[in-house]
Amino acid sequence: MPGLVLDEIHEDKVIDEMPENGSLSKTKDNLDLSNPPDGAESVDNVGTGNSSSLVVEPSIEQLYDNVCEMQSSDQSPSRLSYGSDGEESRIDSELRHLVGGESKEVEIIKQDEDISKVEEKEESSKSVSSKKSKKASELKLDSEVNSGSNCKSKTHPKKPLIEKQNDKNAKKPAVGDKNLDLGPYLLKQARDLMAAGDNSRKALDLALRATKSFEKITNGKPSLDVVMCLHVTAAIYCNLGQYNEAIPILENSITVSVIEEGQDHALAKFAGYMQLGDTYAMLGQLENSLQCYTSGLEVQRKSLGETDPRVGETCRYLAEAHVQALQFDEAEKLCQMALEIHRENGLPASLEEAADRKLMGLICETKGDHEAALEHLVLASMAMVANGQEHEVSSVDLSIGDAYLSLSRFDEAVHAYQKALNALKSSKGENYPAVASVYVRLADLYNKTGKLRESKSYCENALRIYEKPVPGIPQEEIASGFTDVSAIYESMNELDHALKLLQKALKIYNDAPGQQNTIAGIEAQMGVMYYVLGKYSESYASFENATAKLRASGEKKSAFFGIALNQMGLTCVQQYAINEALDLFEEARNVLEHECGSLDDAIAILEHIVVMREEKLGTAHPDVDDEKRRLAELLKEAGKVRTRKNRSLEHLLDSSNESTTKNGANN
Repeated sequence: MPGLVLDEIHEDKVIDEMPENGSLSKTKDNLDLSNPPDGAESVDNVGTGNSSSLVVEPSIEQLYDNVCEMQSSDQSPSRLSYGSDGEESRIDSELRHLVGGESKEVEIIKQDEDISKVEEKEESSKSVSSKKSKKASELKLDSEVNSGSNCKSKTHPKKPLIEKQNDKNAKKPAVGDKNLDLGPYLLKQARDLMAAGDNSRKALDLALRATKSFEKITNGKPSLDVVMCLHVTAAIYCNLGQYNEAIPILENSITVSVIEEGQDHALAKFAGYMQLGDTYAMLGQLENSLQCYTSGLEVQRKSLGETDPRVGETCRYLAEAHVQALQFDEAEKLCQMALEIHRENGLPASLEEAADRKLMGLICETKGDHEAALEHLVLASMAMVANGQEHEVSSVDLSIGDAYLSLSRFDEAVHAYQKALNALKSSKGENYPAVASVYVRLADLYNKTGKLRESKSYCENALRIYEKPVPGIPQEEIASGFTDVSAIYESMNELDHALKLLQKALKIYNDAPGQQNTIAGIEAQMGVMYYVLGKYSESYASFENATAKLRASGEKKSAFFGIALNQMGLTCVQQYAINEALDLFEEARNVLEHECGSLDDAIAILEHIVVMREEKLGTAHPDVDDEKRRLAELLKEAGKVRTRKNRSLEHLLDSSNESTTKNGANN
């Protein structure tokens, strides 16, 4: 299914590095537990305000450092991805500063085996101290503590260890205890491994152990540290391709975050909803994804207010998701809300408003309101130029060219495309896929104007770039280019060439996560081409694969699914599988009636046909009787009666006079 491509976010830019000496320094991820820094009442402590707490919870401002950076895509308007970019989810990146627990400089051995030894030793110490006071047990405990100290002093002779507390009756770990130190360290190690991409399995193990460590400290109380661990664990599962394992973990993180605990917890719940929506989107379950995004938006509204700029960013994000689901009315409402929020909070012609208008232009263009789309896109272009983003305006120029092309203003479309092409060549180079996308648009334009030679020339230029792409270009962008060129060749009736390009695109996607609907769309298009070529078995196989993917991704109620079923039924008719064809037609009819309404459009069209035939052929003509009979059956099934337009007496007299005058003139 077509959608949009969102801008890539590189999560590894904000991951703190571990010092070489093995000690835990003060970083964003580890807040000092024992000695809060001077000036704790900084911006980072909004909503907390208590610097004397033993455990300083992470700040809310850090959670949203990255939210305002979410931008609409500058890429082709035919694609959208809601999956996790980079090593972590894009929404999870908003929570990456939620890890509390920066400790004093503590000696913790980096090796995973030594960490396990520390945990085992702590457990054994607890079990010994819980016994009745016996001299033998006390001697054994002292010997274990001394031997452990000697062992560690041999490993690091120059670095003193933190002294353990001597109070044997203390049940809760004090500030600076290793129970507090272990969780943040394990979580940081897990994130570092995940960012490096070296050993995701080990990163998962560390993240799970960090979660258990934080859960021991909190004793079941709501904690943002536990939420962050759950988010990181879910991101690692997604990185491993185990999306079904990530879903219950994210659902748990939403449950752990209690809105009543304050704004921090409310926004942690919001981030959990958004990351869960991303995960469902990677599985192609758009309906579940949209539900999660909507729930997250409601939580964010209640926490930040209706007019907060971050709410506007989320509205645009959710609007893009609705565009991917082909729900353009909902997308337009949300995008309009984002536009109003950004206009209220920012200066006129801001970059946020430009991003909103770009998306609104795409929505209006898709809905057929080309004039409104052109207006939004021109305003977006002006705003970007005013903010010094001349080099980024090329993507908007392409959309402006598309609007002109839809309005059949071909000269202005060519001018817009050429302007974008020159800008991209100077900034990106000759062999960049964005340049190829301009060639595709020019090929489409010349194909519509009947200049087939120029159209084929531009198609060949585009394919030359797509077949030998520049390193580092996402493969999905190349596949999208192949499908666009294929559509032009199909319109030229060169179906064999078009099929080869679709097969290349299908090979690139190769069942990639989050692309099930797109793959289904390609297979359905291949099924149509095979049907036209008379290859009915290949057509049936393509439609079968497409409908299976749509069923698995929860798209059983879309109009596209109904059309695919109908086309598959036609293929069955050609293969004389009449019973299967009947079942497919019946299912297609139910789906299309649910999505498009029952018979209303068909009745309106047939009524128009009957009126035209009555005027041209007369009411007694046999063809008119057949059409009337079909209309009567539809009206009876829909429970309606035929509506006739009353013709006034004046109109009838005028018609009679006109016919009399004509007859007199002929005589």
